[in-house]
Amino acid sequence: MLTSEQHRCSNEKRNFSAEFKRESAQLVVDQKYTVADAAKAMDVGLSTMTRWVKQLRDERQGKTPKASPITPEQIEIRELRKKLQRIEMENEILKKATALLMSDSLNSSR
Repeated sequence: MLTSEQHRCSNEKRNFSAEFKRESAQLVVDQKYTVADAAKAMDVGLSTMTRWVKQLRDERQGKTPKASPITPEQIEIRELRKKLQRIEMENEILKKATALLMSDSLNSSR
């Protein structure tokens, strides 16, 4: 039978919520934990914690994250960008439909 440590070292990928990542990284950024101490306290790998800390610092500086955002502001920005893209696409469809209807009505009135 595997111990919890052996089980954790298997290739099983763990998924963490944005909130968990943010709170973990805040230990280093806001509460002055070392990356190693925060990683141990939150039971995550050192490289994982390092990545989350870098991402939190980048997001706080206004940089758009390559990975899924973890700060509420970056999450909102991502959602607003998706919404804007959808609305712009709908607007283009409406413009094309209006142009098509106008040309049809001009052709039928001749």
